[in-house]
Amino acid sequence: MAVYAVAAAVLAGVESRQGSIKGLVYGSRFQNVKQLYALVCETQRYSAVLDAVLVYELLLGRGLRGVGGRWKPLLERHQARLKAELARLKVHRGVSRNEDLLEVGTRPGPASQVPRFVRVNTLKTCPHDAIDYFKRQGFSYQGRASSLEELRALKGKCFLLDPLLPELLVFPAQTDLHKHPLYQAGHLILQDKASCLPAMLLAPPPGAHVIDACAAPGNKASHLAALLKNQGKIFAFDLDAKRVASMATLLARAGVSCCELAEKDFLAVSPSDQRYCQVQYILLDPSCSGSGMLSRQLEEPGAGTPSQERLCALARFQQRALCHALAFPSLRRLVYSTCSLCQEENEDVVQEALQQSPGTFRLAPALPSWPHRGLSTFPGAEHCLRASPETTLTGGFFIAVLERVPVSRTSTQSSPKEKEEAAKSSGCSEHTTLHIAGAQSCVSVGRADTTSSLSVTLGPWSQEHFCFER
Repeated sequence: MAVYAVAAAVLAGVESRQGSIKGLVYGSRFQNVKQLYALVCETQRYSAVLDAVLVYELLLGRGLRGVGGRWKPLLERHQARLKAELARLKVHRGVSRNEDLLEVGTRPGPASQVPRFVRVNTLKTCPHDAIDYFKRQGFSYQGRASSLEELRALKGKCFLLDPLLPELLVFPAQTDLHKHPLYQAGHLILQDKASCLPAMLLAPPPGAHVIDACAAPGNKASHLAALLKNQGKIFAFDLDAKRVASMATLLARAGVSCCELAEKDFLAVSPSDQRYCQVQYILLDPSCSGSGMLSRQLEEPGAGTPSQERLCALARFQQRALCHALAFPSLRRLVYSTCSLCQEENEDVVQEALQQSPGTFRLAPALPSWPHRGLSTFPGAEHCLRASPETTLTGGFFIAVLERVPVSRTSTQSSPKEKEEAAKSSGCSEHTTLHIAGAQSCVSVGRADTTSSLSVTLGPWSQEHFCFER
């Protein structure tokens, strides 16, 4: 009987907007999470027809096994009448199956067929060892997939290696690995394939300095750390204290040691702050409508598009965040991503940012073989990526890769006289070390406000004075 009481409480929490189904289910601490989640989701699907968990289980589910107390005799007494009413309802609507009672928007759609993607955390293990572990548990490894059809056809305890990401394992849809020891130990990250693309496309090398601008819950930050091999620095920002605490737990479990967390609004971070002077890579995944999230499509089928008012407010914030990120002086590459399907939050935001930085940044072609491209709303938008359950068998996503336009060498060439004048009027902005043949030592030169100069001792000879330019 406990499962029905908890399921009813979860549905009540969803109705009163206390959280998502998944969050409330896992927060309930009910022992059999998989059973509870399935019961709640199925009851939610039929909520337009039925209005009680026990009635769903009696008529459409597995029956009232394990039900005791005062509810069982009450429901059994009315069981015949309830079933007759269900049959009458199907006749009235002209359908023969229970599933046909569902509204079109609540029937199982492509989102329910998206496989379970599992990223192997290479900070703690490698794909080969993870595959071997699953094989020893009775799973059947089918090798690297070559098509979406292979992923869609996965069933039972079979699993594949993703054709694009070498550290991504693919299991049948609805596979639950939350209790798996490798997940609980941080060796596996349960992360949709589309959500893995931003870090992969940013591709910071080990040793790089990276900003994760809106970092919680931390999956992308942990992926960045794996790409960096924990060498370098990740500055991760989020404004919500609870989300930062949750992110800290996730990153600690994943073995991340190169990440500096800050409970701070990214818009309040100054691009001129010397702590970020070496940041050349930024991942910006700002707050969005979440219209592409699989959990939302599964838990709130037919929820529809967000209101225009909310979309406009979100787009204004996203534009500010993107333009702010592009102001970091050493930035070379930025990935902008959302889990939204709405043009207002995606192509429109990118177009506006590019228009505000003419000639400074451009869209980089990303994964040319990816089948789902950006909407053709402006020239170059085809360089952006989109993802959806229908076209890529993933959650709904949008990704744009922006890179700084390199300064043309021909436009910066100067005459010898211009170089001499520049050397007199400008200071050195880089830390320079000179090694001079025959010298007993080398000299390190830093920034100066006047003409850059240095003195060295050349063996037994007197001091010589040198002037140089950047």
